[in-house]
Amino acid sequence: MRTASTHSRRQFIITCILAVIILVPSLWGFGTKFVEFIALFRSSSDGVFAISPIMNYLLAGMGFFCLLCWAMAHGMFTDVERPKYTMLETEHRLDEAQARYEPATADSDHKNNVG
Repeated sequence: MRTASTHSRRQFIITCILAVIILVPSLWGFGTKFVEFIALFRSSSDGVFAISPIMNYLLAGMGFFCLLCWAMAHGMFTDVERPKYTMLETEHRLDEAQARYEPATADSDHKNNVG
């Protein structure tokens, strides 16, 4: 029987492996393209057009980094399973409320259409 700490450690290792598999190629592609834009900007006078993509890369990268820091500061990565259960509970309550509302509405509509 697995203990909770063994399961938690295994999940952490799998998450780290997947993060490396996904993030390293993404960072490599993003970084090389950014370096190419900077080299193009510095190499010729026609490279002025590269300022716009450079700024887009910087602003988008900083924006995503700020979102990551905000999410970490608010503990959004501590219990990643909880939102799933919250969504299902909310959907269940909405379905119950709709089921209570629909029969009364259907009866009144039926009476209005018959008469």
